[in-house]
Amino acid sequence: MSRYIKLDRIDLEEQLLVRLAWACEVEGMTQSEAAKRYGVTRLRVNKALAEARRRGILRVSVDSVFAAAAPLEWELEHKFRLMRVIVVPSPQVSTSVTPLVAAGLGAHLGDLLKGKTVTRFGMSWGNTLNLATRHMQPLDRPDLEVVSMMGGVSRGSDVNGFEITTRLADLCNAQHSLFPAPLYAGSPESQALFMEQDVIAEMLTKIRSCDAIALATGDLHTSLLVRDALPKTVEPAELMAMGGVGDITGHILNAAGELLDHPLNRQVIGLTLDEMAQIKNVILAAGGIHKVPVIGAALKRGFVDTLVTDENTAQALLEQP
Repeated sequence: MSRYIKLDRIDLEEQLLVRLAWACEVEGMTQSEAAKRYGVTRLRVNKALAEARRRGILRVSVDSVFAAAAPLEWELEHKFRLMRVIVVPSPQVSTSVTPLVAAGLGAHLGDLLKGKTVTRFGMSWGNTLNLATRHMQPLDRPDLEVVSMMGGVSRGSDVNGFEITTRLADLCNAQHSLFPAPLYAGSPESQALFMEQDVIAEMLTKIRSCDAIALATGDLHTSLLVRDALPKTVEPAELMAMGGVGDITGHILNAAGELLDHPLNRQVIGLTLDEMAQIKNVILAAGGIHKVPVIGAALKRGFVDTLVTDENTAQALLEQP
């Protein structure tokens, strides 16, 4: 429906803005073609389109299930100073969050490992990382080495780091190295002895030299850490009573991103979180409202570079102080 002008004169500036916006955004002209049609420079067209957007003359509407992702990604990148954020749609059924986040991670890893910039890649463990490998196409990267970042667990978890690392290496036709130690030593004293062993020291040196690593995280209620890896002498309720909200590679964090003052954190055999912060690209993949406190803790600590999560979790993270 046409709109009637309410003044007895024509705003030539607005008229030109509309003409150029219509030519470029509706007719599909290039800026050079629109400039030629209306006798202006290409720079004038560029500035006119920007001005049309500023005035609200030109508006963009994105109608897609992925429409909420772009602004959430941008806001999270700026709030937490991240290099990259990937937000996938949240499902109607909360149990489907992990498969969706895993699919987003798998697509990202496929792009990341396709190039030659990453020659050594570290993998931790967890459901998200396990499922992510199911969403990757095979690659031919014989020059790539996939490194397991975490030790094994005695309870035979079906998503341990050994299995995930091996599967990713097979997918990429790459080499792989496994971490020959348990996740936790029996005490802080025995952890110190483990860390002095040549084979452990060599593996830690290799992990520190990774170009990128992928991490998952869990809360202290139903996570794999609680199910398969916590020493029998440690109760989740004990950690939560001290303010624990979840773990990253076995390190228990509080809501502020600080390591819990508990002996368990001195029993982890592996890289410290501060050492991980020195790696160029630390990728954290996790979703679900129940994980917001521990994801937020990891982001506040500042060692994460790339985040893969879902819309609801992303929104909750933005609403945190």
